[in-house]
Amino acid sequence: MPKLWAAMEPVSVVIPTFNEAAAIAAVLREIPRDLAAEVIVADGGSTDGTLEVARAAGARVIDGGRGYGRACMAGADAAISDVIVFMDGDGADRGDLLELIAGPVVAGTHDFVLASRTRGRRDPGAMLWHQVLAGRLAGFGIGVLYGVRYSDMCAFRAIRRDVLCRLDMREMTYGWNIEMQMKAARAKLRVQEIPLPYRCRAGGESKVAGSLSGTLRASGKIVSTFLRVGFQKI
Repeated sequence: MPKLWAAMEPVSVVIPTFNEAAAIAAVLREIPRDLAAEVIVADGGSTDGTLEVARAAGARVIDGGRGYGRACMAGADAAISDVIVFMDGDGADRGDLLELIAGPVVAGTHDFVLASRTRGRRDPGAMLWHQVLAGRLAGFGIGVLYGVRYSDMCAFRAIRRDVLCRLDMREMTYGWNIEMQMKAARAKLRVQEIPLPYRCRAGGESKVAGSLSGTLRASGKIVSTFLRVGFQKI
């Protein structure tokens, strides 16, 4: 893919993982290394060899602790670059499109950029109906509260380190993404949502959509985070 941003500084890519051995090597190979100063795999206690596969593929592996948000924060704290990109390690996000997500933040035209799976082209079965509905409902609610309308809660996103620090992230589990989006909207950041293609996961089972219990736990965290941030006094 031709470079869109002529002087794009390298960014830090943070990938939270938990038992992603079947996919993580391909995920790491797809990330353009001329744009990524480092790739940090923040692992939440994998037992399937994810850590060894990630190290062999050139990632810096750290202990991310248990919880999706906690792993993201650990990766962000360990990052060396001013711009941090988050993405999943299951192979569904298009790491080769890193520049589309990171470029506007690096260029200074936007503070927070995230992919939209629902507005982009999705492989059949890549998202379940309740995932699409959750993104739309969350976007509607955030629009009512803050006037910024999102269409999704995709993990693939970029933000500058100092901006992330100002958001004062508190949710350390599955509510991390919606908390970031709500606080970005409330802070009146320059937000851009970019439609990007989305694939079926390359291997393993989704921790959220792969089971009823996982879906219920994640849904509960998203709802409780929405209520907490929405009623929070600034």
